[in-house]
Amino acid sequence: MRLATWNVNSVRARADRVVAFLERTGTDVLAIQETKCRDDQFPYLTFEAAGYDVAHVGFSQWNGVAVISRVGIDDVEAKFAGQPGFAKGTAADDDPDPVHEARALGATCGGVRVWSLYVPNGRAVDDPHYRYKLAWLEALRTASAGWLADDPTAQVAMVGDWNVIPLDTDVYDIADFAGATHVTPPEREAFEAFGGAGFREVSREHLPAERTYTYWDYKQLAFPKNKGMRIDFTWASPALADRVTAVAIDREERKGKGASDHVPVILDLAD
Repeated sequence: MRLATWNVNSVRARADRVVAFLERTGTDVLAIQETKCRDDQFPYLTFEAAGYDVAHVGFSQWNGVAVISRVGIDDVEAKFAGQPGFAKGTAADDDPDPVHEARALGATCGGVRVWSLYVPNGRAVDDPHYRYKLAWLEALRTASAGWLADDPTAQVAMVGDWNVIPLDTDVYDIADFAGATHVTPPEREAFEAFGGAGFREVSREHLPAERTYTYWDYKQLAFPKNKGMRIDFTWASPALADRVTAVAIDREERKGKGASDHVPVILDLAD
C-alpha cells in the first residue's frame, strides 16, 4: 500500500492537481490538511470520479483535514479523544465552550488506522495559541499511547503537518527562528514524546538527510533559494513502522502554477 500526506493549502483550488498526483504516483491513501472548506464545500465528486472515497471534516475557510482512499474508509472519527479546543485569549480549560477546530480526522483504510493531523501553529510564544498547541500535542500523545496500550499490534499512522521543526538542520537557517515558535524546547519535547509513547517517526528513519524540506514559503523566492523547513512527518506504531519499505518527499509538487507551499510525503508499506 502507498500512503501519503500533504498539506494542500486549499483543496478546492488544487483538487485537479491532487488527483493528478494520486494517479501519477499510484497512491492508495492520502491524508490532506488545510482543506480550507466546510464539509458541504468539499469537491467530493472530483475524487470519487477518480475512484477514491473521502472522509472530511471542515467547519470554515480555515483548517480542515481529510482522508482520501481507494482501499476503503471505515470507522471515521472527526477528532481524537481528549482533543482540546481553542479559547481565544485564555487557556482552553478555563473556557466552558472552547472552539474545537477541524484539525484531526481518523479513518481505517486497508487495515491501517490513518490520522490526518494539522497541528496548531502556535503563532508566537506569548500567544494563547502557543499554549493551545502544547496542550493539543500532549492530548494527542495521551490518546495515541492509549491506542498502543489497548492493542500493541495496532497499525496506526499519525501523519500530517506537525508545525514543529525537530532539528536545527530541518530549517534553512536556525538563526532566523530565534525566539520564534516551531523550534522552542517545549515544542520539540512535545514532538519527541511520541517516541516515548512507543511510536517511530519513519520519515526520519528512511530520509535522514539534512536540508530535506517539506515546506517553502511563497514569499522572497524561498523555493528557488531552498529556504525551507521540514515540518511534515509520520509517527507510526511499531507494527506499521516495520512495514515501511521506503519514504519519499515529492519536491516536484512545489513547482509550477498553483502549487501548495507544502509537498507530499509518501510511504510505501509492505503487505
